[in-house]
Amino acid sequence: MYLADETWPNLGTYFEEESLAIVPLGSTEQHGPHLPEGTDHMIAEALAREAAERTGYLCTPTINVGVSPHHRQFHGTMWVDAPVFRDYVESFSRNLSYHGIDRIVYVNAHGGNVEHLQEVGRRLHETETAYAIEWMWDESIPDLVDDLFERNGPHGGPKETAMIMHIANELVHDDRLEDARDGGLTEWDEMGVHGAKTFYDAADNTENGVLGDQTDATPKKGEELFEAASDQLVKLCDWLDDQPFEDLMPEPHVRERE
Repeated sequence: MYLADETWPNLGTYFEEESLAIVPLGSTEQHGPHLPEGTDHMIAEALAREAAERTGYLCTPTINVGVSPHHRQFHGTMWVDAPVFRDYVESFSRNLSYHGIDRIVYVNAHGGNVEHLQEVGRRLHETETAYAIEWMWDESIPDLVDDLFERNGPHGGPKETAMIMHIANELVHDDRLEDARDGGLTEWDEMGVHGAKTFYDAADNTENGVLGDQTDATPKKGEELFEAASDQLVKLCDWLDDQPFEDLMPEPHVRERE
């Protein structure tokens, strides 16, 4: 069920019977010369809506702009400051709780959002408002990602390229895959000096903003990734829906021994 497509009476019926919502989040930022800037939020929305269609759970509209200042040197990248993002997502989530939602899955496809979504989840948990958890699609299927790609990359690499080939192949510039590979990084060690991270922006490490071998991506591999990640998301939603709410809430303060 997609919230924006429903009437309020239909949604009232859902809220009477269910208490779980799926919230897709991503970014609008550079993904190299070959992928659209909407790569992350497109992946998040596709997975969230697939899971909602398969399970009947509620999927909200997508939060398209995330914490992306580390990509700001590349044309068109959009971002909001981290505190603003956290407050917005928390307010968005409290809005859901007002209607009766007490468990939320943040379907996230942007690494820059991770720590901030986890912080929002902690706030909601601490106040016993809702149990909200962050989920990253590629982290749910790490073995498959490793098996499919010899030289994967954390940003704009073959895994994201394959996913967009499956979701919206018309937006992939196939003629630029070699340029993406050759203008980015395909080999890298831990990026830093003596254990310290010595960079802040993607542009510090890669001229065209991407890492990995994009020529290794195919629509078939994207379909395999999409189906496997969707399966994991469905299982997570069903697990969360089955948990008694009181078991998800904070443990009481420990007592001193008598």
